[in-house]
Amino acid sequence: MRNVSRILQPLGITSTIMTGRDKGKAREEKRAAVANGEVMIIFGTHAVFQDGVDFKSLQLAVIDEQHRFGVGQRQRLFSKGDAVHYLSMSATPIPRTLALTQYGEADLSILDEKPPGRQPIHTAVLPRQRLPDVIARLKTALASGSQAYWICPLVEDTAESDLIAVERRHRELQEAMGIEIGLVHGRMASEDKDAVIGRFAAGEIRILCATTVVEVGIDVPTASIIIIEQAERFGLAQLHQLRGRVGRGRDKSACILLYDTPLSKNAQARLELLRDTEDGFKIAEMDWKLRGEGDILGAKQSGFPDYRFVDPVAHTSLIAMAARDAIYVLQHGDALPAPRRKAIEVLKQLFDWRPDLADKQD
Repeated sequence: MRNVSRILQPLGITSTIMTGRDKGKAREEKRAAVANGEVMIIFGTHAVFQDGVDFKSLQLAVIDEQHRFGVGQRQRLFSKGDAVHYLSMSATPIPRTLALTQYGEADLSILDEKPPGRQPIHTAVLPRQRLPDVIARLKTALASGSQAYWICPLVEDTAESDLIAVERRHRELQEAMGIEIGLVHGRMASEDKDAVIGRFAAGEIRILCATTVVEVGIDVPTASIIIIEQAERFGLAQLHQLRGRVGRGRDKSACILLYDTPLSKNAQARLELLRDTEDGFKIAEMDWKLRGEGDILGAKQSGFPDYRFVDPVAHTSLIAMAARDAIYVLQHGDALPAPRRKAIEVLKQLFDWRPDLADKQD
């Protein structure tokens, strides 16, 4: 919001931010300003989907990091306006979104260039047995002025899990490095997390040990190293998002993916893809192949459908033709001959299509 507001204010365009932290009178004042049109642009989290948030005339919804929102949540937002235009943004589109572009339900725009001045991110894939070497190299990098993220998949150790806990790794790194290291995870109060991240951004802390809470919304251009433990336990899109925490400044950046052995063929293919490309769209396509597109008629955003009549990649032209026919049916269905109308009803029954339910599920 801070970045965009610098552009909006000289144009006389009013804006506000709406989050779950808003309480009492402040929340009601914001909601009233949105409802009467006093505020023209609302930046927000899931709070904007909630009942009680009404727009005077919602025309455009822009959803960043779309994989963090369910189908039902997006539908609730769209229901707050009439024929709302929709722009979804993601470094790695979810499989369902890629499938919808194939079926003609969404247009696709690809931004395949980095902002000016940014350097490529060198990605290395290493077994976790190399951890002592990684720590030694990290010490050298810190001595030259670098800052680093260290990502773990779990908050604290449990008897039921073999995942690396960020609290334990934080203690071990502080002992090995002999310096103060920041710690953030999802169980911390928002104010405490913000304070630690603020100190990291100011350069007061050289290493930030974290879970995936730093996956999005963190912009520290001086951070040039990210180390992700047990990288095989994360999804492709999540790893790509985490890697995107570095490479935001003009310094050369590195991403170290540490994995446990033995490594499955599927996990090896995912990590090698990340090592070989920074192209989010290629990564998203691989994610689609591995996880499936979900249910394009319902709410599932990944998984393989129960039906498969065509190959969505090989039969692109056939899908486009079917999409044109579908639009024609929606616009002129009542004018179709009775046999064709009956065939369409049979087709709907075959797919067991319930749009009223699909819109409400997450």
